[in-house]
Amino acid sequence: MAEEDAPNPKPVHWVGSSHSDLCRFPKEVNRAVGYALWFAQVGDKHPSAKPLRGFKGAGVLEVIEDHAGDTYRAVYSVRFARAVYVLHVFKKKSKRGIKTPRHEIDLINARLKLAKADYEQWLKESDDEGAPD
Repeated sequence: MAEEDAPNPKPVHWVGSSHSDLCRFPKEVNRAVGYALWFAQVGDKHPSAKPLRGFKGAGVLEVIEDHAGDTYRAVYSVRFARAVYVLHVFKKKSKRGIKTPRHEIDLINARLKLAKADYEQWLKESDDEGAPD
C-alpha cells in the first residue's frame, strides 16, 4: 500500500470504565472488539457491528462477541467526525432474550452525553493548539 493510501485512523476515546472493563475480558474478546474499533477508526464498519436499537440512525453501534458460553458487548459511537467513542463494554448477564437491559441503555445514553461534551472540548483544545500565537 502506498503511503498516501494508508488510512489515517481516528483516535479512540474511552468513556467511563469502558477501557478497564474491556481489559478484564478474555484475550479473544479483546481482539475482536479491537478489530471492530479499527474498522470504525478508518471510517468503515465491521461486518458484525450493528446499530444499537433505540439510538436514531447508525451512529451508535454494537459488537457482540460470544466466548466460552458467555456473551460480551461493546457499544461505541461514530457520530463524531474526528473520533470514535467507546461508550460501554459489558458481559451480558441475562440468559433469556437478546434485548439490552434498560439500565444498560440508560448508562449508554448518559455516556453518549458525556462523549458529546468531551468531543466538543477536545475539538476546542485541538483548534487552540493549532492557532497561531
